[in-house]
Amino acid sequence: MARQSPPSGSTFSVIGADVTIKGDVSASTELHVDGRIEGDVACDSLVQGESSVIEGAVSAETARLAGQVSGSITARQLVVLKSARIEGDVHYDALTIEQGAQVEGRFAHRLPEQAAADAGPGAAQDGEPKLTLAQ
Repeated sequence: MARQSPPSGSTFSVIGADVTIKGDVSASTELHVDGRIEGDVACDSLVQGESSVIEGAVSAETARLAGQVSGSITARQLVVLKSARIEGDVHYDALTIEQGAQVEGRFAHRLPEQAAADAGPGAAQDGEPKLTLAQ
């Protein structure tokens, strides 16, 4: 019996709570991190668990952070949950942060030309920073 691969866009990769990776991680799909990464992370979408630790830069289209990050973060849409502990600068287009989240670093809205360059030609950009405070 031939095994069919799932349709593109519905796959994701998981780094379990018992896994430690020393080195950079790159994923072309959604990445769920519950373990520890000692290196940079680049992916389309990042979901970080509460007990997760990332020691390195994070670059993603969308990121939902609940654990500890020591390094810079660049994301088009970023959600920082109340359990998150971030040490590093944060660059974003749209930001949601829950009350109780701890960030030691600077927040900076990405410049429209940076966002347009990352998005590629023909992408719509309104140039307005978006900040949402979660309840």
